[in-house]
Order: sequence, then C-alpha cells, then structure tokens
Amino acid sequence: MQLNKAIFIASGLAIALSSALAFSEELYSGYTLLRAETKEMQDDDFMNPGMEAVGKGGRMFATQGKKGVACTNCHGEGGGKLDPKRIAKYPVLDSKTQRPITLQQRVINCWTDQVGNAPLTYESDDALALEAFVRNLARGLTVNVQIDGDMAPFYEQGKQLFERRGGQYNMACNLCHDHHPGQKLRAQVLSQGHTNGMPQYRLESGKVIGTQTRVNQCYRSVRADQHTPGNDDYALLELYMNARGNGLKIETPAVRF
Repeated sequence: MQLNKAIFIASGLAIALSSALAFSEELYSGYTLLRAETKEMQDDDFMNPGMEAVGKGGRMFATQGKKGVACTNCHGEGGGKLDPKRIAKYPVLDSKTQRPITLQQRVINCWTDQVGNAPLTYESDDALALEAFVRNLARGLTVNVQIDGDMAPFYEQGKQLFERRGGQYNMACNLCHDHHPGQKLRAQVLSQGHTNGMPQYRLESGKVIGTQTRVNQCYRSVRADQHTPGNDDYALLELYMNARGNGLKIETPAVRF
C-alpha cells in the first residue's frame, strides 16, 4: 500500500512538472519570482527580518574570544579589511586541505582557531549569523566562483550530485531547477535554485537558513536521505550551486517564501 501510494504521488509530480518542458538558459534570481510586497521587504534593511542575523553576526565579529582577540583584530571594524570580491568567490580551494571550503566553514574555522572560541555547529544560528554578516559585505557584487583549474574536478563532482536522482520519487535537483523553473510544485513556484541570497530568511518558517539546510529540506520533500550539513558532499554541492549563479548579484540576506 505504501509503495503504491509513493508511485501514485511520484506520478502526480511528474505530470505536474511535465505540463510544459521549459529548460531555461537565462539566469535569473529567485527575487524575480517574489510578490511586490516581499521584494519591498527584502530591499528595505529596516523591514528585512534577515538583517537581524546580520546584526547578530556583526556583534559576534566584534566580540573578543578566549585568545583575547576578535575577528576585527585581523579584518577591521565592521569587516572593513575583508575583500568583498574575495567573499563573492566562495567556495574556494582551501590551501591546507586542497579541497573546496565554504564561506561558512571558513568563518567557523576562524572563530575557533584564530579567536579561540568553541567550534560552532554547521548551520547553527550563530554560524549562520556570522556567515550572513560576512556575505552581506559583498551584497550587490556578482557571484564569481572559480570552476576551472584546480576547482574543475570538484565542480564536476558537485554537478553530478546536483543531477543524481534519489529518494522515493526518484528526483534530482536539476529536474526542478533546470527544467521547470517558473512552474508550480504544490504551492510554491519553482526557482532556478540559485544561492546568491544565502543565508536567507524564509517566511514559511520565520528563520534564517543556509544552503545546506535548504538542500535537506528539498531532500525531505522528495523523501531522499538527508545528510549532516558541513560534510564533503554538501561542500561540493554548494560549490556547484553557487557557481550556477555566477553573474547574479549577491542579495544576502534574501527573503524567500
């Protein structure tokens, strides 16, 4: 009975999405799909609820850790010494591990190794606040993730994960976000799945979330296995997803449904 029900639901999803095959080659942000009032909310820093996380991250950035220093000791007041163009390139190749490292993981490493605080759990409220603060410094710049050279094989691995089918519905990320953006799945309009606004505020949950939490939410909706944020596969997936948005402007913190 459960198997038949799953097959029926999967068939329904396929019919709903196959009503018009619309592979889109033109990049556009999920912002373009928002209602006017939601765009207004995102655009106004006083109305944007995600700015609370940015403010919290800024306070953490200026707080001394157990080593008697704060992030500001290296990176200046308000992150003034950070290079916004460098921020727009994440994930980047880590010189120590020779693997891609996400912006959030970089922030967590510095919080622990340089400032001397206890490690933050990946995608925790504190980790997201610090990431939101740092990426907000690059708001308005274009995403510019490296996909050639040493990053090329990791980019391809991330692409394979994005296109790998799984779960009871045998779905893959690209089936929705490459082939059917603009169509409705249940109550939501499908976007191209870009991450240029991450971390973002979700109106549905009233919380700020990161890319890897959003991936887990999608996996859960198609009944696929979820993974612990911060693992290597999710770093590869985030690399590919960020790179898919190369050329889009960073909106952190975006507001989405």
